[in-house]
Amino acid sequence: MGARTCAVIALVVLSCVAATRSSLSQPGIADPERGHELAARLCINCHVIDRQTSSPTRVDVPSFPAIANLSGVTAEHITGRIIVPHPAMPGIPLTSAEIRDIVAYILSFKRGD
Repeated sequence: MGARTCAVIALVVLSCVAATRSSLSQPGIADPERGHELAARLCINCHVIDRQTSSPTRVDVPSFPAIANLSGVTAEHITGRIIVPHPAMPGIPLTSAEIRDIVAYILSFKRGD
C-alpha cells in the first residue's frame, strides 16, 4: 500500500471515529409518550400523573401538572429531583433516556403563559 492510500484510510477512520463520538455525546430526543408509560408504572403510587384521574391522591405529593407549572421550574430542576430524590421519594434506578422521557412527559403539562 502506498503512503497516499494509508493517509486516505487514516483520514476516513478518524472521520468515522469523530462522527461516532459526537453523536454519542449528544442527548437523545425525549419521548413524552414513553415518559407516560414509565410514570404509569413507577410514579402513579404517589403522584397523580394525568390531568384527570380516578386514583386516590396524597395531599402532600404534587401532581405532574402541578410540578410542571411551578414557578421557575425547568427540565434541569425536575431531573435533579429525580436523580437526587427527597427523603420520602424512593430512589428508582433509571437510565438517562428514561429520566429524559419522564421529564418531557411532566413538562408536557406546562401551560403556555
